Amino acid sequence: MKFVIDFLCFIILSLKMMTIKIIVRIFLASIALFCFACQSEYSLDKAEAIMSENQMKEYIKVLASDEFQGRKPFSEGELKTIDYISSVYSDLGLMPAVEDSYLQEVPLVEVTVGVDVPMTFRTNGKDKSINYKDEFVVFSRQLKDKIEVENTEVVFAGYGIVAPEYGWNDYEDLDVKGKTVLVLVNDPGLDSGNDKLFKGNEMTYYGRWSYKFEEAARQGAAALLIIHDTKGAGYPWSVVLNSALVPKLYQQSENKYADRAAIEGWLTHDIAAGIFADNNLNLDKAIANAKKKGFKGFALGTKMSMTIRNSYREDKTNNVIGIIKGSDLSDECIVYSAHWDHLGIGRKMNGDSIYNGAVDNGTSLAWMFEIARAFKAMPTPRRSIVFLAPSAEESGLNGSAYYVNHPVFPIHKTVANINNDLMLPYGRMKDLMVTGFGQSELDDYAAEAAKGQGRYILPDPNPHTGMYYRADHFSFAKAGVPALFARGNSDHIEKGKDYMAKKEKDWLANNYHKPFDEYQNWWDLSGVKEDAQLMFRIGWKLANEDTFPKWKVGSEFKAIRDKQMAN
Repeated sequence: MKFVIDFLCFIILSLKMMTIKIIVRIFLASIALFCFACQSEYSLDKAEAIMSENQMKEYIKVLASDEFQGRKPFSEGELKTIDYISSVYSDLGLMPAVEDSYLQEVPLVEVTVGVDVPMTFRTNGKDKSINYKDEFVVFSRQLKDKIEVENTEVVFAGYGIVAPEYGWNDYEDLDVKGKTVLVLVNDPGLDSGNDKLFKGNEMTYYGRWSYKFEEAARQGAAALLIIHDTKGAGYPWSVVLNSALVPKLYQQSENKYADRAAIEGWLTHDIAAGIFADNNLNLDKAIANAKKKGFKGFALGTKMSMTIRNSYREDKTNNVIGIIKGSDLSDECIVYSAHWDHLGIGRKMNGDSIYNGAVDNGTSLAWMFEIARAFKAMPTPRRSIVFLAPSAEESGLNGSAYYVNHPVFPIHKTVANINNDLMLPYGRMKDLMVTGFGQSELDDYAAEAAKGQGRYILPDPNPHTGMYYRADHFSFAKAGVPALFARGNSDHIEKGKDYMAKKEKDWLANNYHKPFDEYQNWWDLSGVKEDAQLMFRIGWKLANEDTFPKWKVGSEFKAIRDKQMAN
C-alpha cells in the first residue's frame, strides 16, 4: 500500500514540475515570438526602404527597348530577354530553380495564318464578300497546310455557352456539327440588369472567347466566329486585329488539334448585323433575346465559305524562375509572377512596328524584381519564395499553364500565387483594386496590408471585362491555388477617380497592344513601388505562417483545392 501511495506522490510531483516547465516554455516562447515580431517589423521597414523607383525605371528601359524587339517568344528578342532576367535574378541572389539554370523549357507550336481570299457569305443566292482585317479575322489551331470550310450553314447560338450550374445551354436541340456558328461576346448576365443571371455584371469564365472556341469544338462546329463589341469586350477592334495578325502560340498537341474547329475568328458587329438583315432579322433584337433564359439558337438562311493557309513550327520557349529557399517549411512555397513576353514585331502604326510592352508587362517585372530584392534583405522565410516570369502569356497564358503542370514545388504545396500585369505609371493610388474580389481569403490579407498603407480595397470596377480570366494568376486558380491579382489603379491619391478613369481609358485606347506602349521619362512609378511594398508584406506573412489561405464559399475553384488538400 505504501508503495502505491509513494508512486502516486511521485506522479503528482512530476506533473507539477512538468506544468511549471511547460508554463516557463510557453512564457519564453511568447517572449521570443514578441521579439521576433518586433524585429521582423523593423526588418520589413528596412527591406521596404531599399525598393527603388529609379531601379524599376532602369529595368523597364532595358526590357522595353527596341533592342529587345518586343520580347516575342521564339525570337532574338526572347534570347535577350531571358538572358537579362536571368542576370537580374543572379544579381539579386536568387537560386536557379531548374538544376543550375533559371530557365524552364516550355514546348509550344507557333502557327502563322495566311489569308489570300475574302470570307464569303451566300444568302438567297447572292454572295457577299467581306474584307480580311477590316471586317473579320481568322486563325486555326489545326496543324495543316490548307484549311477549308466550304458552303457551311450559318447558325446563331446566342452566347455559345453550356453552363449546367446556371441552367443554361445555348446548344440545346441545335445541330452545329460541320457548320459555322456565330456567337456573342461575354455571358448573358453582363448588362442584363439582372444580378441573378450568371454573376450579373461580373463576367464568368463562360464569357471568355477562349471558352467559346473550346465549347464550339466540343459541339463539332466547323467554324466559330465571335461577334465583336467594343463595350462588351473591353477593347476596340484594333486590339482584336493586332492579336490576330501575330503568329499564335499553342501547347503542343499529339493529334495536331484535329479536335478543334477548323476556323476560329471574329466578325465586326456591322458585318454580323448585315448578315442578320439579309435574313430579315435584327441583330440587336437577337442579342436581347439571347439574354433570356430558355433562348433557342437557330439556323440562318446563309452559308459561309473560307480558306486559309497555316504554316507552323514546333519549338521551345522559356519560363524564367528564381527561388529563395525557405527554412523549416522549405517544401512549401509562395509564387510571385509577372509575364515577360509581348507581341514582338507586328503591323506598322505611324511608322513603328516594335510592340515594346513597357507597361504590359515591363512594369510588373520591375515590381517583381523589387519584391525579390526586399525578400533578400530579410532573414530566411520559413517557406520558399518562387519568382516566376512566364513566357507566352499574350498567346493564352501558355507559360504559366505549363508551369502549373510542371511546377518546381508541388501544386498542393503551393500556398498562394501573387500575380501582376499592366501596372499604370501614374503615381500613388488610394485604392488597391482586386480583380476577382471575393474569390479567396487572400482578399483579407490584402485588406490588412492596404489598411497599413492608409489605402482601401476596391473590387474591380469593370468586372464585365473578365480580367480575372485574362492573366497568369488564372492558371494557378484553375489548378486550385488561391491567387491574388491586385494593384492600385482607380483612385489617384491627389486627383481622384475621374482622373484615373480617363487616364486608363486613354491608355487602353491608344497604347494597349500597340507600338506606343513605350517607356516615357514622365512616368511616375511611386504607385508601382507602393504596390510592391504591399505585396511584399503579404508574401512575408504567408511565408511565415503554417496555415494555407482558402477559397471562399461560392468560388468555382474551392472544390479543386479541397480535393487536393484532402488527398
